[in-house]
Amino acid sequence: MDQRIIDLYDEYTHAPLPRRVFLERLAVLAGSATAIPAILAAIEPNYARAAVVAADDSRLAAEKVSFQGATGDIAGYLARPKLADKAPAVIVIHENRGLNAYVEDVTRRLATEGFVALAPDLLSPLGGTPSDADKARDMFGQLDADKTVNNLVAAMSYLMAYRYSSAKVGAIGFCWGGGMVNRLAIKAPDLKAGVAFYGPTPDPALVATVKAPLMLHYAGLDDRVNAGIPAYDEALKKAGVEHQILVYPGVNHAFHNDTSAERYNKEAADLAWTRSVQFLKQKLA
Repeated sequence: MDQRIIDLYDEYTHAPLPRRVFLERLAVLAGSATAIPAILAAIEPNYARAAVVAADDSRLAAEKVSFQGATGDIAGYLARPKLADKAPAVIVIHENRGLNAYVEDVTRRLATEGFVALAPDLLSPLGGTPSDADKARDMFGQLDADKTVNNLVAAMSYLMAYRYSSAKVGAIGFCWGGGMVNRLAIKAPDLKAGVAFYGPTPDPALVATVKAPLMLHYAGLDDRVNAGIPAYDEALKKAGVEHQILVYPGVNHAFHNDTSAERYNKEAADLAWTRSVQFLKQKLA
């Protein structure tokens, strides 16, 4: 697919562009409106693909939960290995589409690796993640960033006290959620490890408080997010924070999200996932 179309879709999902404007510009790039349905089928998420680990996998216990956050009750999806009496815990932080089937599947994938995994619905203060992805995207602009970070701190507290948790808590996030991993690491000295996939970088002046080791994955073609890497890297080095910056050449933002066929890159996704799991196991042991 023309990289200009993928870049336009990235602008649509993050700027954000109104869908009408996105479709008008897409028609120009595609040459005609008749090509649009096929392009959208290839680039937009198809959550029917989000079933790497079945919801009823017999190895796991999975359920909807809620906990008290800074803004009231926060809904979430929790999965854990059935046979583990105590396991390290990981918060799974969703993209700017909310808690959807892809995020729930990632949560189950972590549970098969031996973690208690909790994906909070950070749109809970606004009524929760809607089924309309565009509506969900627009809701993120209404969130208070500081209160949202405090809701993640509350998720950490919930997991530390959870019956099946070892009380060691890490976090993994994607896109918007990757940015929230960075913010959580600044806020929470008890965080034991953070993994951010193509997450927006925080204000470099704030990273002196980070205690958690970080693994930071970036897509080589993601110029928008990658512009912040040098300053963030320098600030982390200056603060003495253990961190790894891993850039995957030739792949697009959201390369891990296997529900979007055109942006997904299996080789990079598998490598980044393997690295992430190994990192979390090491740091949460």
